[in-house]
Amino acid sequence: MRPPRTGPPPPASGRPRSAAVRPARRTGSGLLARVKAGRWSYLYLTPFVLLVAAFTLYPIGASLVYTLFQWNGVGSPSHYVGLANFRQVIHDHVFWRSFGHTFQYTLVLVPLQLLLALVLAVVLNNKKLRFSTFYRSVFFLPAVMSPAIIAVVFQLMLSNFGDSINAWLIKGHLMHHQVDWLGDPHTVMWVVIAIGIWNTLGYNLVYFLAGLQSIPEELYEAASLDGAGAWSKFWHVTLPGLREVGLMILFLATLGSLQVFDLVQVLTGGGPYYSSSVVNTYIYQEAFGGGLSAGGAGINVQPNVGFASAASFFYGLILMVITVSQALLLRRMRARRNAARGVREGQ
Repeated sequence: MRPPRTGPPPPASGRPRSAAVRPARRTGSGLLARVKAGRWSYLYLTPFVLLVAAFTLYPIGASLVYTLFQWNGVGSPSHYVGLANFRQVIHDHVFWRSFGHTFQYTLVLVPLQLLLALVLAVVLNNKKLRFSTFYRSVFFLPAVMSPAIIAVVFQLMLSNFGDSINAWLIKGHLMHHQVDWLGDPHTVMWVVIAIGIWNTLGYNLVYFLAGLQSIPEELYEAASLDGAGAWSKFWHVTLPGLREVGLMILFLATLGSLQVFDLVQVLTGGGPYYSSSVVNTYIYQEAFGGGLSAGGAGINVQPNVGFASAASFFYGLILMVITVSQALLLRRMRARRNAARGVREGQ
């Protein structure tokens, strides 16, 4: 008679069966354990997810459906037109005029604002400057205020005190004749750009200040020991140290400028004669009435939600292309810089 086996049975294939099963059980139990441990976190996130779904995801999906209909926003859409709204957007000269104003706003505002924000950040980052905290608050204050409120204030100022401003400028030999700041098609867009620069300057100023404070002080000390002056330190230490932050600031400022709406809508409404209209004000007026009809044939007093949705999605695709292009450019610059850094370290 064989004696009973006291030890564990030998593995059939050199590997215990339990070892093959154990990792799956451990993974499943670990995931369930993490979900169970963070159940209160998911519960707290539930209202946010529901609000995003109700006020962001659902409107986007519904607007995509509305692009296929000619609909004034009352009742249910029933007049199916297919892709006709997109064809009208492509051939609408008012849309492209508003598109040009949007890019004019961006191409002028972003470089000037970033340059001004960088100069102010370098000055305010000086430790020897007294009351620097107060100056930072003063420059950041316009960014805290609503653009709509700022537009109302400037509209009242330029409407009630425009003649006085003209008189001061003429007396100072800066102008030769009176200017209707918000009524002249040749000047209204430049007024909007100037107010936009002042309004959003604080954001970029804070970003640049954060970038300056992340540059190690040892680099400036080493540059001083090498006999570098203020301009050499700025060119060889400050600018390279701000390259990463500067690219992100440029990225955010460009996207924010391309989506300008409330400042223009309250300040000028896109007028006069659509000379300050941007894409978002154009879409707003088409959706709620009061703008030119598709193709600019006449005044459209009836809402055209389907056409406005098509214009919104078409412009969204353009912004998406710009965003992807900027992201690819940023990625390529980072890869080139890392490659150059690897070559230097290898030497």
